[in-house]
Amino acid sequence: MGDPRLAPAVQLMHDEPARSWHLGELARACAMSRSSFAARFTATAGIGPLGYLARWRMHIACKALRDDDLPVASIAALIGYSSQGAFSNAFKRATGLSPSLWGERQAGANAA
Repeated sequence: MGDPRLAPAVQLMHDEPARSWHLGELARACAMSRSSFAARFTATAGIGPLGYLARWRMHIACKALRDDDLPVASIAALIGYSSQGAFSNAFKRATGLSPSLWGERQAGANAA
C-alpha cells in the first residue's frame, strides 16, 4: 500500500498480527477518525482494515505451513487464534482446504 497516511496502521498489523486489533486503535495510529480511516483504507486497499488483517494472517499461516515445521496449533497461536479449531475453520473459509491438507499439497508440489 502506497498511502503514507495508512502506513502506521499497516505497520502495526504486520508487526503484531496476533494482536486483537480494533478499528479505533488503527485509526488513532493514523491520526484519523474511525470512519475516515475505514473509508480511506477500503478505497486504497480494496478491502476493509480488519479484512486486510485477516488476509495478512492467512498469508502468514500459508507461509508457515509451507516453510516451517510447526504444528497447526502453533501456527494458530502465532497469528492470534485462541484455538486450533477456530483457526482451521477460518483457514478453510479462506483457502477451501484444511490447514493440514493445504500443507500436504504444498509439500507435494515442492517435491515434484
